[in-house]
Amino acid sequence: MASETEVKIRAAVTKALNTSAAFNRKLKNPFRKHMFLTGIHEPMVEELSLDHLEVSGVIPEALVGTYARIGPNPFKPDPRGHHWFVGDGMVHGIRLASGKAEWYHNRYIKACTLERAGGPPAADGPRRGARDTVNTNVLKLAGKTLALVESGPFPFELDQNLDTVASTNLQGTLSAPFTAHPHEDSQTGEWHAITYESETQDTVWHVAINRAGEVISERPIAVKDGPSIHECSITDDYVIIFDLPVTLSLPTLAQGYNFPYRWNKSHPARIGLLPRRGDADEIIWCDVDPCYVFHVANSFQNDDGSVTIDCCAYESMFAHGPDGPNGVPCGFERWRVDPKTRKVTRTAIDASPQEFPRVDERHFGQPYRHAWIVSQPSETVSNFVAENALYHHDLETGEKRSYTFGPDLVGGEFVFVPRAPDAEEADGWLMGLVIDAKNDTTQLQVFKALDIEQGPIGAVHIPHRIPPGFHGNWIPD
Repeated sequence: MASETEVKIRAAVTKALNTSAAFNRKLKNPFRKHMFLTGIHEPMVEELSLDHLEVSGVIPEALVGTYARIGPNPFKPDPRGHHWFVGDGMVHGIRLASGKAEWYHNRYIKACTLERAGGPPAADGPRRGARDTVNTNVLKLAGKTLALVESGPFPFELDQNLDTVASTNLQGTLSAPFTAHPHEDSQTGEWHAITYESETQDTVWHVAINRAGEVISERPIAVKDGPSIHECSITDDYVIIFDLPVTLSLPTLAQGYNFPYRWNKSHPARIGLLPRRGDADEIIWCDVDPCYVFHVANSFQNDDGSVTIDCCAYESMFAHGPDGPNGVPCGFERWRVDPKTRKVTRTAIDASPQEFPRVDERHFGQPYRHAWIVSQPSETVSNFVAENALYHHDLETGEKRSYTFGPDLVGGEFVFVPRAPDAEEADGWLMGLVIDAKNDTTQLQVFKALDIEQGPIGAVHIPHRIPPGFHGNWIPD
């Protein structure tokens, strides 16, 4: 724990940096055409409630619940210092039942930062500092629908209509920063996360949560340089930490950029195998070639004691401009982490650019066979808008199947939904949003998970463009 003197010094430094950042931000061009504020990324200006949406094809009657997806939607767009990752959070949802689409709702996450910008009044609940924007993931945890973000803020609870209920510290049990990507262990019902905050550069945390949604441990882990750790993963014995060369950049912050993380070639790249039971100082750090990972598909332990991680990797990240993610994509890779040699071996599964890997979450942390991913542009710097495709990787046979969405159609992350709780792996459906960039409309498309090549079996038609966002999940009744 920091001493009183350290706390005072940090507060003084933070105040000086924020003053410098605000001054330098005002000097930037307010009329610049920002690639993540214009075109397909232009924010929505209204909260809508649309009933009885048009459906084409067949929506399986077994799908009873809400597909929800969240992303940034700045209330007062300003290109000066803006980054795609920091806009006010907006959740979009489509309610399905009896083969019909009962409604579409979009709702701002009612944060204090939104209210200060002139938006709707903030919801009640505890806050963890002045920054409380939440815009990255939405999922069901211990029976509650939560909107999440990394780097500090508490989650927000949403009701069945996706309206904000309140911010939450998980029944008073969460004090550490939280994350956009906690992962549930299907064997135990526990959730695990690796979390960080920009205000603390020498520590990240392992947060474990029980079935009831209560934090059961918050273990500090020593690091250097303030790494940005977007993702984690789990196996039977380990929580996996991605300590990679994207770190806090104080000069970037002082220059007025709202997302102050940059590629840091002097920061060693390493993977941490943190024992799920025991002391944090028993972590096994394993060297890996410099790279960055936003998302894993899955991970599991092998009979020889090594760990397999399947992920989408980049040669670098945030090294080519301040507006959004940028880097040379390496595609879908399989990593073998050897705790004996403390080395990581990387092998390409498919070198074509792709992101947002998803699996049958009932098999997360366990050996598995199927992964679904969407293709991405090959350019180092882009606004992630291009004709793209949905991929299905069969990791047992090595076969890759694909479905191209079509001209002017841009597909986002697709989530797997099992046909029944006890269905075999991959027996179910995929669903995700596809934007028609030409007509400014959107579809929620549904595929048979093992037959994506035939195209969507059904689609819900939304009569406006939902801007590209980040993560979504199926929230069953």
